[in-house]
Amino acid sequence: MSISTVGVVGAGAMGSGIANLVAMSGFHVILTDLEDQFLQRALDRIKKFMDKSIEKGKMTVEQKNEVMGRIQTTTDLHAMKEADIVIEAVIEDLDVKKEVFSKLDEIVRENVILATNTSSMSITAIAAATKRPERVAGMHFFNPAQIMKLVEVVRGYKTSDETVEEIKAFSKQLNKEPVEVKKDSPGFIVNRIMIPQFIEAIRLLEEGVASAEDIDKAVTLGLNYPMGPFTLQDFAGVDIGLHVMDYMYQEFKDDRFAAPLLLRQLVRAGRLGRKTGAGFYDYDK
Repeated sequence: MSISTVGVVGAGAMGSGIANLVAMSGFHVILTDLEDQFLQRALDRIKKFMDKSIEKGKMTVEQKNEVMGRIQTTTDLHAMKEADIVIEAVIEDLDVKKEVFSKLDEIVRENVILATNTSSMSITAIAAATKRPERVAGMHFFNPAQIMKLVEVVRGYKTSDETVEEIKAFSKQLNKEPVEVKKDSPGFIVNRIMIPQFIEAIRLLEEGVASAEDIDKAVTLGLNYPMGPFTLQDFAGVDIGLHVMDYMYQEFKDDRFAAPLLLRQLVRAGRLGRKTGAGFYDYDK
């Protein structure tokens, strides 16, 4: 598979990060979303990331301009017909993803790989919305995509060996370390391990065993993690964490993945505007 143009569908935090990464790796990028305002925010995030790299001496202004010149934005999904591979990074909603993949299947060339950046959802179900399930796979980046080294390459039930190997090779071209998820299981590897840790940390806080600050300190100093569970959840978004827990609980019907009440309360508070950016450290104070 020869790749020169990469399509990215969804210009949120992950989509913009992936687009930035791909452009910095020398590929032409077509980034699409529903509205121009979302695309403009994505470009602003990309520029801000590279400006920080310039301040640290890791990039020059000329290199930044070259990267920006490789990013094309559009609200027209049909622009994906020029892509050699498409990476979807829209909202974590299975029905939305299936709709996007169904449309992409009609637009892109016959042998083009359609990859999803979902962090936990069924690759098989997403692939079933297309006529090319053997060319559909998970390509799960981690936030921020420009920095985090891991990519989970996830097989759907009908994903071909060729597709998996091509995505692995492409991941290495992006200077990432791919790991293969051989079975389409909710949460894949990282979230399957991480989500129960999050839940147990929240339960410790609910029970008054320790503060969020001390739980984070215990984990970072005792387990040598770079970031504690509450800092990480606040960074990623407590609403996203709840969504993933609910999906995994629905799939497994296992209490290990049942979201604690405190998490639901924080998400409700944030959505109702009672707190700005409600998170665990807000609660703890």
